[in-house]
Amino acid sequence: MSIDPDSPPPRPARPPLKRRPDIGPGSVPGPVWAIVGLCALIELVLTAADNGLIGSPQWRMYAIAFGGFHSQLFTGAWEPLFAGQRWTMFISHAFLHGDLLHMAMNMVVVLALGKMLSGMIGPWRVVATFLVTAIGGGLVFGLLNASEAPMVGASGAAFGFIGVWKYAEWVGRRQAGAPMQPLWGSLFALVIANVAIWFYLEGLLAWEAHLGGFVTGWLMGWLWRITAPGAGRRAAPPA
Repeated sequence: MSIDPDSPPPRPARPPLKRRPDIGPGSVPGPVWAIVGLCALIELVLTAADNGLIGSPQWRMYAIAFGGFHSQLFTGAWEPLFAGQRWTMFISHAFLHGDLLHMAMNMVVVLALGKMLSGMIGPWRVVATFLVTAIGGGLVFGLLNASEAPMVGASGAAFGFIGVWKYAEWVGRRQAGAPMQPLWGSLFALVIANVAIWFYLEGLLAWEAHLGGFVTGWLMGWLWRITAPGAGRRAAPPA
């Protein structure tokens, strides 16, 4: 190949650009992973203690005594173990669980819905939703349940995520003029599932926390005026 002496020298080829890792709606944001990681870490430590691998098998008992939600503390029938426990238990109970399976089931919901809601309201609002709906779940549990049994678990916050999601679906369907039957059907199925699990666990289901979390999540969705993308969108007519 001949080269024209008057032509400029060829430029060296640029190295291929490195793509940034996907941080869009398709991935779970860091703040959501932080919630899951903290719950998992606490449960793994307590599970290891239960099995005699570290510490004492009494660690879970102490963790629930100091961090679980106690209706008797809420009503003032019991004295707190430390100053401020009546307030901290509204948050701390959501990071404690009864066992590894309990934690795993709640975290599956937190991851799945936390990922979806992050695309709608942003990851830090998801964290705020987790905390606020945990408080709402604890409040309704304290008002409706007079048992001396402590309540632990992130299920109230998980139902808070469901509340935000279903509020967005309700708004989307109303704006699109789409039928509401699928929404009401899903909520009815949720109620039936709670009743069935309550009977299966012989009453050891904190349905009050589920209710409180869901209602609080619905209200937070209203506060932020959110709408699920494409919720209730009608299918295009055939060509």
